[in-house]
Amino acid sequence: MAPDDPVPTLIGSVQRALRLLEAAASHRGGAPAKQLARESRVALPTAYHLLRTLVHEGYVRRERGVYLLAEATEGLAGAAAQQNRRGRIHDALAHCRDVLGVPVYFGVYRDGEIELAAVADSPAHPAIEEWVDFRETGHAHALGQCLLSQLGEKARRDHLHRHPVRYVTPYSVRDEETFLRRLAAVDRMQPVLEHQEYALGTVCAAMPLMAGSTAMAIGFSLPAHQEDRLLPTLARLEREVGKLLGTLGFSISI
Repeated sequence: MAPDDPVPTLIGSVQRALRLLEAAASHRGGAPAKQLARESRVALPTAYHLLRTLVHEGYVRRERGVYLLAEATEGLAGAAAQQNRRGRIHDALAHCRDVLGVPVYFGVYRDGEIELAAVADSPAHPAIEEWVDFRETGHAHALGQCLLSQLGEKARRDHLHRHPVRYVTPYSVRDEETFLRRLAAVDRMQPVLEHQEYALGTVCAAMPLMAGSTAMAIGFSLPAHQEDRLLPTLARLEREVGKLLGTLGFSISI
């Protein structure tokens, strides 16, 4: 801490409660209050008071004379793990953005909806402006087409019943049956290209990601005048994602 930095105000009871939680976490089968107090260097009367509070708040539970971590603590751990996964996804997208020189998008099909889960762009390579809701126009953009191509026919028709095919640009597919025939011609794990169907002046590509039964996709966009970069950039994206999955342990669970 620099000499001129203010001294932080520390709450001793919070520190002691956290030390008790850390001690409890180190015993999978639980530990009695005396042991937790000793390991956390908290006076036993104080430990009893803090443990009672932690039990009341749902962070620990008492069973057969020992204290174990409870649901609220497990929820914090789960949220932290999910946050870590999201951070890794954002880092991976940023890596692809910097290597490819394009904005990169990550999408998930979850609970019957197309979700744009993460975007990595920059002032030099801005993302497409979402001028029409991405969730409602999956038939028009590459990410949505790639996600829908991974679904079965019934799930596709259910989605289009909720979000009908409609005019977005002069290049968009115009009717449901034409769109369904296009999807039927795409292999489930095949990349998808899109030429100004969602936004005039923009071309896009997306590739599916393997994640069990969950449909996921990663894609990018380019100005239409750089359309000749579409296939080479897609091939490079496939290589970069392969490296991330193979060597960096990139988790696509989100």
